[in-house]
Amino acid sequence: MDDRLPPLIQALHNPACYDHAVQDIRVIETHISWVVLTGCYAYKIKKPVDLGFLDLSTLDKRRYYCEEELRLNRRLAESLYLGVISITGTPTSPRLNGAGPAIEYAVKMIQFPEEARLDRMLTRGDLQSEHVDLLVQELAEFHDRIAIAGNDKPYGDPEQVHEPVTQNFTQIRSRLDPQDQPQLRRLEIWSELSFSELRPTFETRKRDGFVRECHGDAHLANMVWFEERVMLFDCLEFNANLRWIDVMSEVAFLVMDLDDRGRPDLARRALNGYLEQTGDYAGLAVFRFYQVYRALVRAKVACIRLGQNGLGGDEKKRTRDEYLGYANLAERYTRDIPASLIITHGLSGSGKTRVSQQLLEAFDAIRVRSDVERKRLHGLGAHARSGSGIDSGIYASQASERTYARLAELAAIVLRAGHTVIVDAAFLKRDQRDRLRAVAERARVPFAILDLQAAENILRERLSLRARQQREVSEAGLAVLDHQLATREPLAADELRVSLTVDNTASPDIAALAQKLRALTVRP
Repeated sequence: MDDRLPPLIQALHNPACYDHAVQDIRVIETHISWVVLTGCYAYKIKKPVDLGFLDLSTLDKRRYYCEEELRLNRRLAESLYLGVISITGTPTSPRLNGAGPAIEYAVKMIQFPEEARLDRMLTRGDLQSEHVDLLVQELAEFHDRIAIAGNDKPYGDPEQVHEPVTQNFTQIRSRLDPQDQPQLRRLEIWSELSFSELRPTFETRKRDGFVRECHGDAHLANMVWFEERVMLFDCLEFNANLRWIDVMSEVAFLVMDLDDRGRPDLARRALNGYLEQTGDYAGLAVFRFYQVYRALVRAKVACIRLGQNGLGGDEKKRTRDEYLGYANLAERYTRDIPASLIITHGLSGSGKTRVSQQLLEAFDAIRVRSDVERKRLHGLGAHARSGSGIDSGIYASQASERTYARLAELAAIVLRAGHTVIVDAAFLKRDQRDRLRAVAERARVPFAILDLQAAENILRERLSLRARQQREVSEAGLAVLDHQLATREPLAADELRVSLTVDNTASPDIAALAQKLRALTVRP
């Protein structure tokens, strides 16, 4: 036991304080709380501190923030957060949920295995794409149901967006060594210019309902694989301004964290999965701004730790390296990367969606899927069945025209945000391809066609298998394939010059394919 702990926390090492069996009592300390681990339950007790941005100096205030923590986290992890309990007795002889007046309060939680945290899983190599997909689904559904900031509240106003950004630079600058100041200044100039350009967009985002009461601290260490699903915990309860934010700021934190931990492939998968589920491609306009901000928040935390007394030489070097890692990541996000527009071309079953999914993780692109957007236009979820036949319902010619018009609109939005876009659709008609080529020309970016081919018998086998799968987005079957074979318009000579043909009978080499696409989309 650490003798520097206050009497109450020391006393809580005694098993007699609890109304349940305990084992191996341990304490984890943060700058604002102690977490007492008892084996089956964890008790989070807030420190009696006033840090300026957070005042926990009175018992009533600590109780309030315990109740806020419970309210906020039960939105995401109800089975983890059991309640707020009173601690009675005296600091040297406390009792949890005992008789008498409370001397302190604690949030009672189920104690989960630390190795089940997503950051630990990633370090071990156990975090798979399936976990990321479930996480993104959880986050998107959470954002869809939470409270929206009203226009009568300041949350999400440009000034509120700007304030924590400027605070980051102020707090870092005062602690930073002279040799690191020029990089910080470059980041500050970029952030100020970007904020000025995006001010109208921030206003639009709030007006359109994208500022919501989010988690606020959505990085991998605050996520756990529990009860066969991803749960987010430890919402930011103590600062409403940092919690009532644009949902895209929350997504940027997750993507930045995956990037920082050396998994850009999972970062791209997470971003694309979120966009596909929510349709919030317009949010890409502010995404990079928030990526830089989130990286600098983590840089600031490292910088503050660097200035603390008692750091040994090795720890000081590790902490400075951590700061530089985040600062370098932030600067990387500020660099413009040449964008391009890539469309797929191929019959149903040729592997357009599978190959484009693998490419976007290797190629740093945003994908827009016709199957998903077609259903979204008709108020259907991605996995819903429309019951439509060939040239009817959501596949009627008028519906297809609307779908391809929407794909062109979304491609333009993605390009304006500075991202390469892959449009995943059959594109079996010349006018459909010309529409997207015109988008590329207006945006002055390279255009390429990814022409996916496979033998007809392979296509039929794949479509027969697809028909038996439950969670398949595409509704194309053998009858659709026959219709496509009879009505398709092959690529013309001018289109073949910007095409990359892929025999997708077997799995292609994605790294080689990505390299060829880069070469095809580089401006001369």
